[in-house]
Amino acid sequence: MQISSNSQVFEPAKKSIEIKPLFTQKLTKDEASEIREQIRQNANAVAFNSTAIQGGISKEDDLFKKQHEEFGNFLTSIGYDGKPIAQLSKEEASELVSEDGFFGIDKTSTRIAEFVINGAGNDESRFRAGREGMIQGFKEAEAMWGGELPEISQKTMAKAIEMVDKAMYDLGFSIIDEGV
Repeated sequence: MQISSNSQVFEPAKKSIEIKPLFTQKLTKDEASEIREQIRQNANAVAFNSTAIQGGISKEDDLFKKQHEEFGNFLTSIGYDGKPIAQLSKEEASELVSEDGFFGIDKTSTRIAEFVINGAGNDESRFRAGREGMIQGFKEAEAMWGGELPEISQKTMAKAIEMVDKAMYDLGFSIIDEGV
């Protein structure tokens, strides 16, 4: 799956390989690389779509309203079951992006970070791939936006990266990739 600034909908990696659930089933080097790439791509898509939603609510333009239908599946996949975004009043939209709102900094950064943390398990290379995917998704959202994203998106990504970095640190991994 290629995620680019033209991508509008979250799509999980299309070439999924079966994850071996038993500790006795070892992964080949190619399988491990494919899983890392899937995590990177999926983290990229989650970060991209999350920041695009925040920016769209804040900007309230016609483009966002047209894209609402495309975001429907993504919204359902992350647990949003509220009123359709395009039908929100200005006050309702503001509530969604407020401090305690579903698309607020805390809840959105937690969803993004938990996606990476849960996908990585205890594997350092998966953490790095997921972290890289989050950052790339943020950059692609900025490119689509045409410049710097709104402050809410900036803070959300900073907090999500901080959460992933802390999880890596807690597992004894340096956030500096010494393998580069």
